[in-house]
Amino acid sequence: MRWRTLLLQVTSLLVALEAVPIDIDKTKVGNPEPVESAKIDPPDTGLYYNEYLRQVIDVLETDNHFREKLQKADIEEIKSGKLSKELDLVSHHVRTKLDELKRQEISRLRMLIKAKSDSLQDMGVDHQVLLKQFDHLNHKNPEKFESTDLDMLIISATNDLENYDKTRHEEFKKYEMMKEHERREYLKTLDEDKRKAEELKYEEMKKKHENHPKVNHPGSKDQLKEVWEEADGLDPNDFDPKTFFILHDLNSDGYLDEQELEALFTKELEKVYDPRNEEDDMVEMEEERLRMREHVVNEVDTNKDRLVSLEEFIKATEKKEFVEPDSWETLDHQQFFTEEELQEYETLLSLQEKQLKKKAEDLQKQKEELQRQQDQLEAQKKEYHQIMKQMKQKKSQEAPPSGPGGELKFHPQT
Repeated sequence: MRWRTLLLQVTSLLVALEAVPIDIDKTKVGNPEPVESAKIDPPDTGLYYNEYLRQVIDVLETDNHFREKLQKADIEEIKSGKLSKELDLVSHHVRTKLDELKRQEISRLRMLIKAKSDSLQDMGVDHQVLLKQFDHLNHKNPEKFESTDLDMLIISATNDLENYDKTRHEEFKKYEMMKEHERREYLKTLDEDKRKAEELKYEEMKKKHENHPKVNHPGSKDQLKEVWEEADGLDPNDFDPKTFFILHDLNSDGYLDEQELEALFTKELEKVYDPRNEEDDMVEMEEERLRMREHVVNEVDTNKDRLVSLEEFIKATEKKEFVEPDSWETLDHQQFFTEEELQEYETLLSLQEKQLKKKAEDLQKQKEELQRQQDQLEAQKKEYHQIMKQMKQKKSQEAPPSGPGGELKFHPQT
């Protein structure tokens, strides 16, 4: 379903799926017959509330009324919260299940909070206050799943979706700066001759990586025809956009989602990256794949729902850019950061290192203090046992003599 795909589409930096073969006769190029594809599990969103999100969706889909409304809803109705009002009309059985899911999620979050507070040695934590930091549910009513909860869940998921690419760019930028930082730090440990040799090797590897076949523009006719020929095994002269769409709509929901789009770029990526080559970075390969997907979605997805419909796909193939696209610049032609940004990042790393060092020193002092207290307690315990032993011996020596048969003798005073 489209709404399920929307909510479950907030993807993390996962390795894009290879094109999954489907049960279809690819020789029938001119008039493809729709087939029912194998069930494909939805991707892990990477969200900390991923399991809760999936379970809520599964339960809601069991209600016929709600499922019917969802099938007719467009993307704006889902985002605006209009559908959340339909929650009042679902069956009692569904509401009971949703209530139980929410209670389980609240319990899970409280356990996370407790674990975090215990690790920080924080006493007297107000769990209700800390629950406010979780914006995917209404913490004020921990027992009941209400329309507000569905609103908050949808808003959280869609916001994470919209910010995903921006966050990804920042994380990749940090990754590249860390690589350069570690390279420079390593060079500082070498003498002049070894440093020059290492610099020369670095430049040679860069040139070797940049020496690759031309990469087709993502989503262009040349790029799709290459998939059509090499991955699908079809005659490039018989390329048909509608047939191509059906072949790569792996779950047959009528849309190309982000995973299905990312799988289209594997052939292009293989021109640039080989896991056997030292000069090829697989993290960069996946970033290149995501850049390609992001570009195609921005160009083709006219209603901005992060899905490419058949209509949108066909319209994109009718544009001049589809046949005559601009050249595509791969990551090896990109500048990820400036020297000033790298210096700021290294300053931050240095500060974090100092903080960690100070924390380690504090922990060491705490350990030493605890050891001192333990040694002191052991000494006190040893001293106590010694005193008790002496008292027993003294008591034994001072005990009055006993007569025959064990009776105590009576000695009247004079």
